[in-house]
Amino acid sequence: MAMTRVHVDPTAARSGLFNCHGCSLLVRRPSVVGRVHVRCPRCGALLHLRKPNSIARTWALLIAATIFYIPANLLPVTITTYLGSTQPDTIMSGVIFFMQTGSWGIALIIFVASIVVPIAKLIALGGLLLSVQRRSRWRPEERTRLYRITELVGRWSMLDVFVVTVLVALVRLGYLTTIEAGPGVVYFAAVVVISMIAAMTFDPRLIWDALEKNDESPAH
Repeated sequence: MAMTRVHVDPTAARSGLFNCHGCSLLVRRPSVVGRVHVRCPRCGALLHLRKPNSIARTWALLIAATIFYIPANLLPVTITTYLGSTQPDTIMSGVIFFMQTGSWGIALIIFVASIVVPIAKLIALGGLLLSVQRRSRWRPEERTRLYRITELVGRWSMLDVFVVTVLVALVRLGYLTTIEAGPGVVYFAAVVVISMIAAMTFDPRLIWDALEKNDESPAH
């Protein structure tokens, strides 16, 4: 079956143009040999056709977030002391506590914000990285949309830490009770911050590079 060439509109990279990440100004690439650092004439930001070492940096941050996620769930996030008795609670034990007391709504919020969302972000970023490294041409629109959703969720990732704060407040039983943040909170906060940075370092334009390599695609 014959392959039909499809016209592809010129991109900024093909036209020798930089797109400034700071002010969105298009700057023509200087015609010089070798490496040269180009700055935006309007805002002074360094210009790159693609984010430098995007894949390597995102992988490093993603692996770090995954490693921190393990102690974030195994170590207690709260340590409750009541009448001399100390009770450490992890995120999951807090979810189970609210389920046993009939607070299904609170348990669902904590489970989604502190368990489902972080895992979903890590899996989504990992899948995007693998698809880019394999130069996959599969559904670039959906993958780009997935990245946008992941980045959008990342902006609200501090909700996870806020949930821990709410958990501490809700378990408070009175003046005879003291509640302290456990070591799991530190690791959990690290997961949130690192996953946010990982989403920022990933360059979604890499998704489309595989399609533009030969400037052609099969017609259906």
